[in-house]
Amino acid sequence: MPKEETEVKGKLETVLAFVVILSLRLAACGPTPTSAPPMPPTDTPTPMSPTDTPMPVPAADMPSSTPPGMVYVPAGEFTMGHDEGDSDEQPVHTVYLDAFYIDKTEVTNTQYRKCVEAGRCDTPRKTTYYDNADYAQHPVVYVSWNDADAYCRWADKRLPTEAEWKKAARGTDGRTYPWGEGLDCDHAQYSECAGGTVPVGSKPKGASPYGALDMVGNVWEWVADWYDPGYYSQSPGRNPPGPDSGERRVLRGGSWHSNQRFARCAYRVGGNPRYWYFYVGFRCARDAQ
Repeated sequence: MPKEETEVKGKLETVLAFVVILSLRLAACGPTPTSAPPMPPTDTPTPMSPTDTPMPVPAADMPSSTPPGMVYVPAGEFTMGHDEGDSDEQPVHTVYLDAFYIDKTEVTNTQYRKCVEAGRCDTPRKTTYYDNADYAQHPVVYVSWNDADAYCRWADKRLPTEAEWKKAARGTDGRTYPWGEGLDCDHAQYSECAGGTVPVGSKPKGASPYGALDMVGNVWEWVADWYDPGYYSQSPGRNPPGPDSGERRVLRGGSWHSNQRFARCAYRVGGNPRYWYFYVGFRCARDAQ
């Protein structure tokens, strides 16, 4: 199995973290990714107690019906980036998005299996969880960006853009986490919580302003965009589609082994779209018009 050095946006990891990453990847099937989402550092900061931010008033243009399993995100402006975040989260800028729908939860093993049985999706590269009935409602993992894209197309949907994912997770008031401020295991499945993934929707307190669940923690999520650390400085102000090309695709939201820094709504990282990971899944989106 190929061994390649992990790159997480050019940031240095501790020696211990590197050993953890290497040992986990040696145990996995398939190629070792060249740019995996980050493993949590050895010393995880103690999170502050969550302070829930009030949800926004429902939009005046709320549709009379919403596609099953999806939530509605109204058209309008919101803020991309974070003044105190990493360099690729800056500059902070305002973006306008048309209305859209996004899956309320990450795609599960049960949902993904239907696409496989229809002959439109490949089986996950490792089926430890996919073939285990106990994980039927857990997010599907060991799927590449290409697999995620194929599933969403089969479901008559698409992967959300990075901007759509961000708005669906954060809303319009600049909160750090989907529910507001602070992080604990009642709100998200992250590195301070026991075990690995949990069934989707298990943390209702962690709902985003629009009702999307598990937008941080559980598994990282593929989105449509190519990853460019400097994209925010040139992003269009209306419905940004992401860079025209690149080597890595954006991953968002952190996972069950991410600490509070990586699980922020604003945090960005890239992964090789051809590779698959044991802590990466996805959700789909759809135009509202």
